[in-house]
Amino acid sequence: MSRLVDDTYAEAFRSILAEVLVTARDRYWLEQAAAAATGHASSTIFCDCEAGIDRFVGPGGDDSIETPDGRPGVVLQFHVPRFVKNRERHLEKTLLHRLSQNILTCPTTRCFNLLETDNSFKLGRKIALFGDGHQFRDKRHGRPVWVIPIMGGEFVLDRRFGFRDGLMGGNLWFMGESEDAAIDATQKALQAIQATPGVITPFPGGIASSGSKAGSRYSFMIASTNEPFCPTLRGKLGDDCQLPDGVASVMEIIINGHDLETVTQATHAGIAAAVETPGLIRISAGNYGGRLGKNFVYLRPETAATKREESTT
Repeated sequence: MSRLVDDTYAEAFRSILAEVLVTARDRYWLEQAAAAATGHASSTIFCDCEAGIDRFVGPGGDDSIETPDGRPGVVLQFHVPRFVKNRERHLEKTLLHRLSQNILTCPTTRCFNLLETDNSFKLGRKIALFGDGHQFRDKRHGRPVWVIPIMGGEFVLDRRFGFRDGLMGGNLWFMGESEDAAIDATQKALQAIQATPGVITPFPGGIASSGSKAGSRYSFMIASTNEPFCPTLRGKLGDDCQLPDGVASVMEIIINGHDLETVTQATHAGIAAAVETPGLIRISAGNYGGRLGKNFVYLRPETAATKREESTT
């Protein structure tokens, strides 16, 4: 592993995860629906969930995965931390709002469940109430669905939507000698991460320029700027600055996904894609010594292998 990669880990924590398949007439309307449904979902610091695009499937996407209606589709993930109070009710309410207001309203869309789990929400029935008594149950595309008459024609969605355990908080930091170098490296990593099935990168464009720490000097703030890693504070902080010499900008990618194995795979793919970027000084990650989460995503594959071996002996 390159000397640029710190021998450290990202500290991830458990979530509950819903996975939804949206189909539409074409890629344009898929992108509109996905952008609306996953909007304002970068961080649960101030958002109701963390959400994003996993991958495009069917015609025009990963065509090895067929959609129920044979149309282009997009897989969306919605995560809520397990430590949230009434987390299952919270996730159900989040899905109810986002699917009804952003998928139902988007031209040509349909909405299908991807998780066949014991735990599920009867979202179809609740969203179907928009039909004002004209909604009806049917079997479409080999699935039990609700059909809602709408001005554009009909909206079809599954009756139940499952949820399962997931993982949040995987992260990578790319430290560059300039802002451009940091962004270039992060974008290279992002392409490899987004090509990994089963993960999302919820921040705008997949990148966070304002990495945070837990807590603040202000009692009403639950998170605030991570000042030891702010380049413009180097002179003010003195020895408390934790940046390597020459770093002028740090960009972060947050990775949520199905499980530790999937997030780790995406992490290593991102590092490999970015490590040779000109102007990149260091690749690292954020953690809190195990206080936030108990799932450690080791940046160096050899360290990850050693830790796995230790856990089985």
